[in-house]
This record gives sequence, structure tokens and C-alpha cells, in this order.
Amino acid sequence: MTDVDILIAGGGLNGPTLALALAQAGLRVAVVDPRPADARAGDNFDGRAYALAVASQRLLKALGLWAGLAGDSQPIRQVKASQGQPGEGAAPFFLHFDSAEIEEGPVGFMLEDRFLYRALLAAMRDRVQHLSGLSVVDQQVGSGGVEAALSDGRRLRARLLVGADGRGSGVAARAGIRRQGWDYGQTALVAAIAHDRPHEGIAQQYFMATGPLAILPLPGNRSSVVWSETHDNARAIAALPDEAFLDVLRPRFGDYLGEISLAGARFTYPLSLSLADRYVADRVALVGDAAHGVHPIAGQGLNLGLRDVAALAEVLVDAARRGEDIGSDLVLERYQGWRRFDATSLALGMDGVNRLFASGNPVLSAARGIGMGIVTAVPALRRGFMRQAAGLSVDPMPRLLSGRAL
Repeated sequence: MTDVDILIAGGGLNGPTLALALAQAGLRVAVVDPRPADARAGDNFDGRAYALAVASQRLLKALGLWAGLAGDSQPIRQVKASQGQPGEGAAPFFLHFDSAEIEEGPVGFMLEDRFLYRALLAAMRDRVQHLSGLSVVDQQVGSGGVEAALSDGRRLRARLLVGADGRGSGVAARAGIRRQGWDYGQTALVAAIAHDRPHEGIAQQYFMATGPLAILPLPGNRSSVVWSETHDNARAIAALPDEAFLDVLRPRFGDYLGEISLAGARFTYPLSLSLADRYVADRVALVGDAAHGVHPIAGQGLNLGLRDVAALAEVLVDAARRGEDIGSDLVLERYQGWRRFDATSLALGMDGVNRLFASGNPVLSAARGIGMGIVTAVPALRRGFMRQAAGLSVDPMPRLLSGRAL
């Protein structure tokens, strides 16, 4: 006998979302979450926010969460991207996407971490066994299932163990899944900024030689900043007091939104590419950063993870309804075949864009500018890029990403 059908290691966002989708379809699910249950559920804004693609928003709607989140979200109505250096002014060629050109509405939605996590926590209650403050420390595959040892000495048996435990996934390592990747030589500085003028729902992306700077609209006169710099530069900037930090940011941010100030805590994290060689092993499946850690250049990290969640949930629920063993190799290979090519292609594509814009070669700079100008000038290209950013080009599209229940 198993204690649950699916045991999920990792309580960030992907793990609880997968747990909720599976539980709503009638499967028995447990989430082992290293953090205390209230660690991220407070009322204070800590600066963390996500750019949710339209497909991700539809997933949350299908799970019954979006109605309670919509009022705290900020639609992304336009996206502008250009290259340049601090103080140089606007580049002559740039990308400009306007959501009015696609029938699906906004390209995406900005949503703070605290609201999304709180909604997931509340929805899991009474549906999912949430084991907070604990970790999976060992796993052993046996006949018809997998047994996981928890940090408090307990042991749980499941038909499938899902690793949603990040880039350093212990689940993946214990399953013998290796990783490939490299350090970008960059660190992201993340902060929330208040400003005098309204942003009008416009997301800005500046490509600079030391790394990209994203300015993403939040509700009210606030924006989320994800600013990539070389490790040494980032270390020095992060060590500055708040006002000195703003002095360094201002020439990069520009004055189009008026005076700026900090509206939350500051964070840093090193940037790297990390791809698992496989997404599945014996009685094991990986989702999110445990499968693919990507550059935040297009804000696609969480969206990629939610694509995994939608695909894995659909594969498992359909298999269970057919009476199949949901942890079997046959079932898990369906998930890997669905997700691995899409996720790896997108990860390497973002890697290529980052490397292309990091080059200071003047010939490449001219080519980049002309390329952005061409995309902006050709309506079919613009709409194609917008649909890709909105997560609407996934083929085949999982039911949850289409807003349909499992």
C-alpha cells in the first residue's frame, strides 16, 4: 500500500500548483516543503513578482485561483525592448509589442509572489497533505512505488516522486540524473521601484553589454526591476546603501517615469543555465528549475515550470483514469517527450539572445538594431513574437494552459 499517489518534493510555486491540479482530479498528493507554511504568506511586499504569460494565467483560472488574484495583478499591455548603454538615450531601432494586436488581450500579467503563494496555500488546505518545514533526504524505488525518507525520520510511500526542488534538486541527484550548464558571469539585482508617473502597463527591456535590465509594471506607480550585471559589478552595487544604489540605477532606468525610490527589499542571485539530462527516471519526474534553470531575460522561468506542471498533470490524470500505473516508465516517457524539447529549445534560445546582446562588436550591434526594427515593422512577425511570449504557441497545448479543467 502507498500513503499517497504522488509525493512532491519542493514547496515553491510549481510544486503546490501541480499538487492542486492533481488533487482536484481526485489523486492523493503530499507536498514536502522545506520552508515553514507561513514563510511567504505575510502581508508585506518583499519585492518579488512574476511575469505570468497568458497561458499561465489561464492555468490559474482553470484551477479556480485567478478570480481571487486578478485584482492584485497588473496587465502587461505593451512590451518595448532596445539596446544601449547608460546615458546614451533611446536607440534608433527597438522592438515594440502592443497587446491590442492579438485577440487574447494582455501579453501577460505581473503578480507578486505573496499573493500567488497565499492563494496556493489556501487552495491546498483540506485537499493536499502539506508537510512544511521538512525535506526529502533519501528515496528508494521498490516494487510498484517509491519510498521517501523525510528529515524528521518519517517515511512515505508513493507511486511517483516529483522533484520540484530547484536547480540543486536532491531528487534528481539521487535518481542519477545529471545536469549540464554554465555560469553566465552575471548576477541579477532585483528590486521594486516606486515612481512618480504611471507606467501605463508597459514593460521595458534594455539590453546592455554587462547584462539586460527589465522594468516590469506592478499595480499602482510601481515597477519590478531585474537588473543583470557582471558578478563584480553586482557585488559592489548590492553592497551600496539604498540611496547610492538608486544613484547607480537612475542613468540605466531613465527619467521617463519621473523620480524613483525603493518600494521593497533588494535581492541578488547568480545567473546560470542548468539543464537536466533527463526529466524522468525510475518512479521520478522533474518539473520547473529541477528540470531547467534558465536566464531571466524574458521572464520565462516560472512560465516554463507551469508548462511542465500542466503537461505532467494531464499525463498523470489521463493515465490514472485509464487504470495505468502512473509511475511507470511508459507513462513518464509521455511527459518527457512532451516537455523536454520545448523547454530545452526555449532555454537555449534565451541563452543565445543573452550572448548576442552581451557582445560589444559594433557590427553585431548594428545587426541587432536592424533585426529589432524589422520585427517591429512586420505585423506578422510582431504577432508571432507576442503569441510566443504569451505562451500561446505551445503545441500540443495542455488542457490547463487553455483554461480547461483536467
